[in-house]
Formats: sequence, structure tokens, C-alpha cells
Amino acid sequence: MLRWAGFVGLSWLLIALVFVLTRHTQRVVAAATDEPDSTDEMARSLSTPAVLANVALTQALLAGVVLAGVWYVAVPASVLGLAKIPPSVSTVLIGVAFGTVLWLASETATTLSTALGVEPDERLRGLLAPATAGGWLAVLVVVLPLVAISEELLFRAGAIGASAAGLGLSPWVLAVPASIAFGCCHAIQGRTGVVVTGGLGFVLASGYVITDNLVVVIVAHYVLDGIELLVHEWLDSTASVD
Repeated sequence: MLRWAGFVGLSWLLIALVFVLTRHTQRVVAAATDEPDSTDEMARSLSTPAVLANVALTQALLAGVVLAGVWYVAVPASVLGLAKIPPSVSTVLIGVAFGTVLWLASETATTLSTALGVEPDERLRGLLAPATAGGWLAVLVVVLPLVAISEELLFRAGAIGASAAGLGLSPWVLAVPASIAFGCCHAIQGRTGVVVTGGLGFVLASGYVITDNLVVVIVAHYVLDGIELLVHEWLDSTASVD
């Protein structure tokens, strides 16, 4: 029980750390993009390759710490939603469909908020958009999968699945604070982004609880992020060139 409590504490400590890092990144991005006299060093630190490398490294470390905690506590794979490994084709297809629906919901929410005069902060998304085919390959094959895996491990498997099993609570009870934390950890997207992401986080949490399958939400998360980046950065840039 003490080990379980320790893992729960680790999960929420990591969430707090992610929040702190997000707020720091938000200030750095704002300083570099809002102030015309920002230094060349700051601009270089926020170049797309540097940002992508930072995101990949951070997410890999985050996933590594969570998995180390899982190993140390000996959390059963079934508790995390990983009872069926490797996943079936139907599981992946469900994740793809789920992610597509989430993207449509995200677009609808963003459109409505923009119509009301409240726009999300999209500067980080722009920084994640590479200018070369090789860069896009790295984003789609390395960066976005790492983001989806690490965030779902932490916010769904750790904060909901393992915490519910270790503390004897309903996963639905934990889905609420986990989703609020998920939204707050995307504060760099602005207040609208926090609300939209928090809502999407709860839908992902619901999908995780209902299916009891972490792979479904990992795939859905990846599809959501991938479509959003491709539509708003790659297609838009292609259209502007034409």
C-alpha cells in the first residue's frame, strides 16, 4: 500500500512539475514573440529544431520516470489499461476514429470561442511546425508519438488507472481532477486552450475508463495532435505558397 501511495504521489508530483515547466515556457515564448528587442540567443532557443528537440527529450524523460515508477511498484499492466499487448487492429482503428472525433470537437470549440472574440494562443503550435519534409517526418514519427505516450501514461494511466486501483477509488472520481490538471498543463495555449484541452482531457479520460485500454487513448491523442498540426500548419503553409 505504501508503494502504491508513493506511485500516486509521484504521478501528481510529475503533473505539478509539468505545470511549472509549462508556465515557464509560456513566459519564454511570450517574451520572445511579443518583445521586438528579444535577443538573438532567445530566438535561437525557440527555433523549431530546438523546440522539437526540447519537447522530445522532455516527453521521453517524463515517460521514463512514469515507467520507472510502474516497474518499482510493480503495477500490473491490466491496471494501466495494457492488458492486451500487442494491440489488435480494431483497437487501433477505434483510437483513430476517437481521435478524429476529438479533433472535430476541438475545431468546433475553437471556432465558437473565436466567434465570441476569445482566441487560443497558437504560438507554440507554430513553433512546432518544421519547414522541411525531414522535419515533418521527425514530428509525426518521433515527437507526436512521444507526446501522446507520455501524457497518456501520466494523465490517464497514472493519475486515473493506477491511482484508482491503489487508493480504492472510482476512476470516474479521479477523471475530473486529472482532466483539470491536463487542461492547466496546457496553459501555454491561453485560457481558451486550457478550457478546450481540459474538456478534451475529460473525453479522453472517459474513453480510457470505458474501454479500459490505454492504447486507444494514446492513438486518439496522436491522431488529434497530428491532424491539428497538419491542417493548421502544413496545409495552411502550402496554401499560402500557392
